[in-house]
Amino acid sequence: MELINQFLDHLSHELNYSMLTVSAYRTDLMAWADFATAGRPELLHPLDVTTSDLRQWIGSLGREGRSPRTIRRKASSLRSFFRFLMCHHGLKSNPASALTLAKIPKDLPVYIRPDDTARVLDDAPTDTFAELRDRLIIDLLYSTGIRCSELTGLLDRATDTSRGELKVLGKRNKERIIPIGPELCQAIEDYRLTRDSSPATAISPADPTAPLLVRDDGLPLYRKFVYNVVHRTLSEEGVHASRLSPHVLRHSFATDMLNSGAPLTSVQTLLGHQSLTSTQVYTHVTYSELKHNYQLAHPRALKKGGKNGN
Repeated sequence: MELINQFLDHLSHELNYSMLTVSAYRTDLMAWADFATAGRPELLHPLDVTTSDLRQWIGSLGREGRSPRTIRRKASSLRSFFRFLMCHHGLKSNPASALTLAKIPKDLPVYIRPDDTARVLDDAPTDTFAELRDRLIIDLLYSTGIRCSELTGLLDRATDTSRGELKVLGKRNKERIIPIGPELCQAIEDYRLTRDSSPATAISPADPTAPLLVRDDGLPLYRKFVYNVVHRTLSEEGVHASRLSPHVLRHSFATDMLNSGAPLTSVQTLLGHQSLTSTQVYTHVTYSELKHNYQLAHPRALKKGGKNGN
């Protein structure tokens, strides 16, 4: 247990991993520790663990019906933990590096078509504080591509409508600046005016940690709250997608940017991706859309009995 706690402190304080990421590592490693010690994690001796020991846990996860994606994530947590032990505690080899795992099929990101997002934003009511805030949540997620955690952590002082930009604190506490357009700036100012007109929701201008978005009682938003707003709003507007979540709006932002001709590296910067590979998945989405439109429109593609026809 002590070594696991040291590893988590290393992730948090030295590598600047987010609280959400550190929590995910903790969940994975504690689940493994409970399995390895039959529910007595205080007896765990990580330096004595073998690959065979780890395979038993991985096998148990498969028998429980865990998805290949979940199992790969948990194995990745183990590899990172034992790599830490090699660097800081003299472990000779990484027992998790020899684990053989099933490949995960690469699913294309789910996204919402531009006409659907436009309809959602155009039809959203704005008569009350809650309605203004909920519409702004959708607008910010779609218009900037920020993550749900970045939205809930967005500070009022970091939202500069005069300059048309947001300062967002992303993964590993990396700050990036995102430009915003006049319509979104106006929506933010309309929301602020309503928010600060009520003692229940008003923020102190002198508070540098005051959030931009608050609940009806003035407290900050949290992930489940944002998810509920997005899911409810998109469902009520009849948006059809396999998932209706804040991250789907991030996917939609990236897809629409690329479809409109934005350079891949610019989208990478706006999304806060460390690797261009993470952004390139959206090029597959845009190609899929292009192919679909071709098959619907081109005479040779529509020709019956043709290679691409019906």
